Amino acid sequence: QVQLVESGGGLVQAGGSLRLSCTASGRTFSTLAMGWFRQAPGKEREFVAAIRWGAGSTDYADSVKGRFTISRDNAKSTVYLQMNSLKPEDTAVYYCASGDPTRYYSRKYDFWGQGTQVTVSS
Repeated sequence: QVQLVESGGGLVQAGGSLRLSCTASGRTFSTLAMGWFRQAPGKEREFVAAIRWGAGSTDYADSVKGRFTISRDNAKSTVYLQMNSLKPEDTAVYYCASGDPTRYYSRKYDFWGQGTQVTVSS
């Protein structure tokens, strides 16, 4: 089992920035694939970004490329999502997810955090 706790959500104006954090416990963090997803009201949950174990290759949804950056600190068992140039359409509950290394490719993660709200005002 992996426990995930997100933080860093909030209210920000369009064009602003936020950094989300997700701290994991329960398994060796450095071996996990980590991802961020989001779910807006009335919409399905969608993939945002992912980072591999080890050297940390990254993957992004087209809608956030060039604006969001995912990173990880294995010593702190924490993954981050730096969100810049935020738009109202980025408003959603953001979820951290983790799983074994194959999840980086399948995007079907095993463990999920409770979510953190991000609201971008126009």
